Amino acid sequence: MDVERLRSHFDFVRTGRVVTNNAASTQPPRELLDLYRSLVPWYENVHRGQSGASRRTTGLFESAYDTIAGWLNAPGRRTIATYRNTTEAINAVMYSLLTEFRDGDNVVTTMMEHNSNFVPWYALGREILPRFGRRVQCRLARFDQAGRLDLAHLASLVDSRTKLVCCTGASNFFGSKPDLGTVRRIADASGYRQPDGTRRSLLLVDGAQQAPSSAVDVRALDLDYYAFSFHKMLAPFGVGVLYAKEHLLRGALPFLYGGDMIAEGQVAPDRVAYNDLPWKYAAGTPNILGVIVSAQALRLLVDLVDPADPAPGRPYFGSGDPLPHPVVRRAMAEVGRHTRQLTERALSRLRDIAGLTVYGPPTASERTPLVSFTIAGISPFTVAEALDRYGVESRAGCHCATLAHRALGLDPPASCRLSFAVYNTVQDVDRATGAVARIAETATQGWVGSY
Repeated sequence: MDVERLRSHFDFVRTGRVVTNNAASTQPPRELLDLYRSLVPWYENVHRGQSGASRRTTGLFESAYDTIAGWLNAPGRRTIATYRNTTEAINAVMYSLLTEFRDGDNVVTTMMEHNSNFVPWYALGREILPRFGRRVQCRLARFDQAGRLDLAHLASLVDSRTKLVCCTGASNFFGSKPDLGTVRRIADASGYRQPDGTRRSLLLVDGAQQAPSSAVDVRALDLDYYAFSFHKMLAPFGVGVLYAKEHLLRGALPFLYGGDMIAEGQVAPDRVAYNDLPWKYAAGTPNILGVIVSAQALRLLVDLVDPADPAPGRPYFGSGDPLPHPVVRRAMAEVGRHTRQLTERALSRLRDIAGLTVYGPPTASERTPLVSFTIAGISPFTVAEALDRYGVESRAGCHCATLAHRALGLDPPASCRLSFAVYNTVQDVDRATGAVARIAETATQGWVGSY
């Protein structure tokens, strides 16, 4: 992959920034910003007008759902709902299942989760359902010393009253990637009787850290729910995605009510009919341009990294043509190879630094492209502030993985994190890790904060 050619599509490069906080948000390529501007002159609301502009915008908006479905190898747009981010998508699942929980049920999630895949289930069992007289447990599977999910412990927590298993696709603290096939089999074996008569637990995967560096096939993984955010996938807009099996979306109650989720003219004092899928889950006016441009980010990524040249059907960016999943897999394999090389280099250089502890699996092949660490005697926040003075952008904090930090006994419950994206270079890694080494050296000499 020609990284320098790819970097020429991003304006941040001209600033000289070392952008290594990509697990929080990635940088937008110039083409997406230009596309946004080009859509504005003909912008109109969707599903609400007879003008040519409204019909044009509606067509682009609906086509975006087809692109997203194709990216995930989902059956079609009827399985896709858009929200503001992964957090809202997971909350949508919680609220849609709210009335289905029976007294004595449980949800199993893990100590590795982003807060957004724990706190909604904590609230469900501790704050919401108790007000309706129902007792629902939230059970937590542990992880091992390398930050890998303890699958045996997970299996021990899942039983015939487990309605839902929630699992990260990749930890945003450790970078570790649970074996989702095994998690699916554990959920299948529960025997929980769902409202449609099937006997297995539902499986929700938080893909916010998984999707940016690997291809996801929701059908091959047999996922019931999958959520991810576009702001970690080159798009600068507030758009999150929820994939769900069609029968689940068809049978569930909506998360939000009003506007486009209502069937045209189907409101009466004693009856309200909801719109067809996927618009049943599109209350009010959605982030129309954000959804259109975010879906095009997927197409642009394929064009930028796919090694096939020339490739049939390209360019995909700017097109509404189908995006074949084999093309997606090939492109994401390139992204994965490049970011693994960067991560392996970072791991090898950081491990040579005295007083530094790296968290998570020992090899890049077991990780997404991030490395979290602490330096003995220095606050992670001080490390991140010092890195910024060296021109390196990182993140210090719990990375919204508070449970994992507390389980490790970190005080404060925080670490510093470097995270890489498709546009990062070996030079970025060397500058970042070199700066970490200098900061660690100053700590041993008592100079922290003096430079």
